[in-house]
Amino acid sequence: MTSHPSRRDFCATAIATVFASTTSVRAAEKKYDQGASDTEIKIGQTVPHSGPGSLYGVLGRVGEAYFQMLNENGGINGRKIKFLTLDDAYSAPKCVEATRRLVEQEEVLALFGSLGTAPQTAVHKYLNSKGVPQLLLNTGASKWNDPKNYKWTMAGLPLYPTEARILAKHVVNAQPNAKIGILYQNDDFGRDFLAPFKKVLEDAGGTARVIMEQTYDLSDPTVDSQLINLSKSGADVFYNISTGKASSQSIRKVAELGWKPLQLLSAGSTGRTILNAAGFENAAGIVAIRYSKEAGTGRWLKDPDAMAFEALRAKYLPNVDPDNTVAYAGYGQAVTMGEILRRCGDELTRDNVLKQATTLAGFHSPFFLDDITYSYTPDDYSPMKTLHISVFDGKDWQISERPVTE
Repeated sequence: MTSHPSRRDFCATAIATVFASTTSVRAAEKKYDQGASDTEIKIGQTVPHSGPGSLYGVLGRVGEAYFQMLNENGGINGRKIKFLTLDDAYSAPKCVEATRRLVEQEEVLALFGSLGTAPQTAVHKYLNSKGVPQLLLNTGASKWNDPKNYKWTMAGLPLYPTEARILAKHVVNAQPNAKIGILYQNDDFGRDFLAPFKKVLEDAGGTARVIMEQTYDLSDPTVDSQLINLSKSGADVFYNISTGKASSQSIRKVAELGWKPLQLLSAGSTGRTILNAAGFENAAGIVAIRYSKEAGTGRWLKDPDAMAFEALRAKYLPNVDPDNTVAYAGYGQAVTMGEILRRCGDELTRDNVLKQATTLAGFHSPFFLDDITYSYTPDDYSPMKTLHISVFDGKDWQISERPVTE
């Protein structure tokens, strides 16, 4: 006797077939490169957890905290994030060693938020030859905007030439007869600010000019002698192209010398950690480019983005000061990297990571001022093109209402 399937059996079989077909299609749609799987995404970075740039090591600690929080809430698209932040001590050789370990031993899918023009230059060609994304770098060197030749590398800060040109135009307008003294870090970081700044002065055709330049190396214990020379030069504008402890030392030394120039400071050194070390009263009157919010200050205490960072800090990083803006910057970049990975969906390949990063135009990092967004496109890796002039009043930054461009 022939047995015929019942209507119930037929429906069950049909549903099972459709489910199996859908599951196989979904499985087929998943694409992975090394560093990614159904359960995990592995990413890395190198920052100076030790050495002269160690205050920036908090970038890595905040990243660890943010991805821990995400993992405790299910990860990204169901996958846990394994984040490796290695110490390069702001040293090119150590950066090479740490980066090779991340790529060749740890097999990360991508790197993000690594710091320093000189260290990252040392691994620039290597990562591009390997096709490994080098994203949201904590450096604004102009070389990172070269999608034609180095498509895997993208800056995470305003490009230094953009910042320098805006500050130079400000000097020409504010003090057209300015005599300018400059302190700059003796590496690619410093020189990337210097040349565009001087070019704007030259093109303006006025009498504003640079009358003295002084350099320092990261290994120098102080910059006192350089500041003494600049104070005696007759300069009435001081352009301070420095980082970390050198920024704090130079701001404090200007005050100790009784020198009262118009001071310009690179945006990367405007955080409250650096200014606090210099003495807020000594930093009063400094002019800088701003594109970001502050952590732990009155103006931002009720800001939703700053409050989210504070909640993370209080729970996972209680030993980090509430007003540590370097930490807040690291939070903003970690959120942005998380967004890139979220947009990748189930196609966790390096090509797709790059595609999502280069189409971030319009995305607002929680670290940014409300009218600032990323401007990346596949043909232009400028992180942002809208910035604000601001003046430190001894307590907080007074930010211009209208943004400016080059």
